Amino acid sequence: MQHPPSAYSQLIKAEAKNLGFMFCGIAKAEFLEEEAPRLENWLKKNMHGEMQYMENHFDKRLDPRLLVDGAKSVISLGFNYYTESQQTDPLAPKISKYAYGIDYHTVIKDKLKQLLQIINDKIGEVGGRAFVDSAPVLDKAWAKKSGMGWIGKNANLINKQSGSFFFLAELIVDLELEYDIEPTADHCGTCTRCIDACPTDAIVGPYVVDGSRCISYLTIELKNEIPQEFKGKMENWMFGCDICQDVCPWNRFSVLHTEPAFNPHPELLSLNKTDLEEITEDVFQKVFKNSAVKRTKFSGLKRNIEFLKEIK
Repeated sequence: MQHPPSAYSQLIKAEAKNLGFMFCGIAKAEFLEEEAPRLENWLKKNMHGEMQYMENHFDKRLDPRLLVDGAKSVISLGFNYYTESQQTDPLAPKISKYAYGIDYHTVIKDKLKQLLQIINDKIGEVGGRAFVDSAPVLDKAWAKKSGMGWIGKNANLINKQSGSFFFLAELIVDLELEYDIEPTADHCGTCTRCIDACPTDAIVGPYVVDGSRCISYLTIELKNEIPQEFKGKMENWMFGCDICQDVCPWNRFSVLHTEPAFNPHPELLSLNKTDLEEITEDVFQKVFKNSAVKRTKFSGLKRNIEFLKEIK
């Protein structure tokens, strides 16, 4: 028996919650008209740095129907990773919170596949694809469109009840659903804490981040040497950066995650300054075995640590 789209939407949201997702919002799969000029402008100004992949699949980034045949709905999901765990040595080179545990791509992709399977089991044959931050999908635009939050001045998606320490992911499906049509109003107001706190001046204006100046880009995406102009400005970050989120007033509402896979590797937080400055490939492979930090490779992490060390 055919059920109305609203019943399907409710079922999907309930199942997403059961799988541990913090948010689930649904939007109609259509061309992202507002985003097109913004993306074009950002690319023209070379704010993507060496991230050449951002230039690829321009049309697909703006239209999910080019990614999934017959796409009707974009199911946006948010997964909490907030933790109060910290590295024990305050002088040790720092790692972004999101990389403490097992690589989120793996953890969340598995959950998305489970959700797609549940949809197929309970609704019928539904065609779709799962995306976690590794395909031409403008996840923040879709999350905003489905009412999960607003895009803040630091270009992160912010939720009024929970802040911004969560991953975004999508299921793009060929199923007609009931859509969340109330995008959240912008609640940044006159606050400029993220802009003022960014040590590399990557937030070049409200809502505009020059990716090529961002510490996350410099420590992860950049494959060449880190430019000398950033000497002394990296605030001791060796992988990623949490500054613009840590200073955001909305993150006082962050709640601790409950996902065991995101708990830190037992040895990670206790590595001190000397341990990291003298890290061997064996230790790297052991501590970061299933971590997002593997993305930089051992040589990349060593480069970052050396760059930080030289300024002492």
